[in-house]
Amino acid sequence: MSAGTGSGPEHPSPSDAQLTQSRHDDDALGDFGYKPELKRTLGNFHTFAAGISYISILTGTFQLFYFGVAFGGPAYWWSWPMVFFGQLMVALCFCELAARYPVAGSIYNWSKTMGGPHVGWLGGWMMMTATMVTLSAVALAYQITLPQIDDWFQFVGDGSGKTDAAANAVLLGSVLILFSTLVNAFGVKLMASINSAGVFIELIAAVGLVIFLAAHITRGPSTVLTDTYGLGAGDALGYFGAFLTASLASAYVMYGFDTASSLGEESHDPSRNAPRAILRALIASFIIGGLILLFALMAVPDLNAEQLGTEGLQYVVLATLGKTIGEIFLWCVVVAITVCVLAVQAAGIRLMFAMARDNNLPAGTHLARVSPRFKTPVVPSVVIGIVGVVILVININQPQIFSVITSIAIIMIYLAYLLVTLPMLVKRLRGTWRPAEGKFSLGRFGLPVNILAVLWGAAMSLNLAWPRAEVYNATGPQHWYLRWGAFLFVGAVALGGFAYYWFVQRHRTGVLEEHRFVVPGGPAAPSA
Repeated sequence: MSAGTGSGPEHPSPSDAQLTQSRHDDDALGDFGYKPELKRTLGNFHTFAAGISYISILTGTFQLFYFGVAFGGPAYWWSWPMVFFGQLMVALCFCELAARYPVAGSIYNWSKTMGGPHVGWLGGWMMMTATMVTLSAVALAYQITLPQIDDWFQFVGDGSGKTDAAANAVLLGSVLILFSTLVNAFGVKLMASINSAGVFIELIAAVGLVIFLAAHITRGPSTVLTDTYGLGAGDALGYFGAFLTASLASAYVMYGFDTASSLGEESHDPSRNAPRAILRALIASFIIGGLILLFALMAVPDLNAEQLGTEGLQYVVLATLGKTIGEIFLWCVVVAITVCVLAVQAAGIRLMFAMARDNNLPAGTHLARVSPRFKTPVVPSVVIGIVGVVILVININQPQIFSVITSIAIIMIYLAYLLVTLPMLVKRLRGTWRPAEGKFSLGRFGLPVNILAVLWGAAMSLNLAWPRAEVYNATGPQHWYLRWGAFLFVGAVALGGFAYYWFVQRHRTGVLEEHRFVVPGGPAAPSA
């Protein structure tokens, strides 16, 4: 029989198979009580790209390399594998959750499922607030890169004034957030297309940078990895104290991998693809980012140059590779920063949508509305964009704007992660946690991995929030409320938000009628 005749193909075409899988994914979503509203258009690379662009190798390494060297010397590099190991424990726990619960707003829904509605609300609230702060923190990275490419990008003053850099950072960051808000409002497909193209450029540039730096190596790793600049001498903890401070630079990079799962309602076969994407994004970032940092320290002409602790990797690239090649790589960093902001805002939108769908936020009906045209929640995109800009404007005259905002953003992310891993550990200890059958599972390693994830999250949160003057009150008069700023700000967000939830919002919670899954021929699924 010829190929053009007969009753039909023996096997379903790829589109038919994809359609069947989408129906299965939508049925699984119905088990949570939600009807499918977001359009499933994202494939395996899209979800990987979302995770790796949030982590963003080039953004994170270029934004805080100066901080790591300034407070820990070249030997701060050891914080990179330390942070990777801790975050890998968290990521492995998330992989089990992503395989079983591939839904939008992953952190919120996971903490709700693991710890109950109250823990879920607090986890979602902390993550949502952290996402807004992170959006501002990442947008600030334009200032560390663009003016080094050309002085033309220093619109406020000439960069020598006390607050010139901070004010200009707010201007550049606000423009970037506006762009990201518009792209995210026009739908996930546009965001994912730009994001995937940007990630492709970032990965090529990152590998290229490793190769170029390796070709200019002037000293061995033993020299670099043991040079502490004599920091910590005379302190109670010695160099270990300086190392803990410098570890902020590494901690800032390796988080956000859960974004791969947060897009679960817009992805094909998310229960299989999301765990893979989470691990691939984290491992790729660790290997490539670690090599960039190591080779940069081995290649820089003068390992004791003052600019290492002020201008960071941008200085290394320009001094080592020359102006022309160096600026090409710096433009790739600009691309990386752009797609990182897109990914951060996309994750925040899904989280806000997920909480609003459960009527767990004020004006939930409006926040959870999915645009019929763009098939994406538009209002959360606008709200998150506005809050991100406001955070920048509030800090417009803050000289240490970079370290303060980034520190607080990381702490809140770590605490939100802890509100998932800790309840998950409790379930394991009670014997009530069951991974999805036939999907990603840690097996007998689940308990020790989970314990390490909780210990890591708690220890690093405390370390990052510790009232260090060099982080929270680096310039000007010393004030106790600035040094304790992380505890005060995070405490106010957590306690203030939870008080509102407890006395007002929890009495209204439940899946909104228009988002509730309806069994064909039967009643609507019960509200969550």
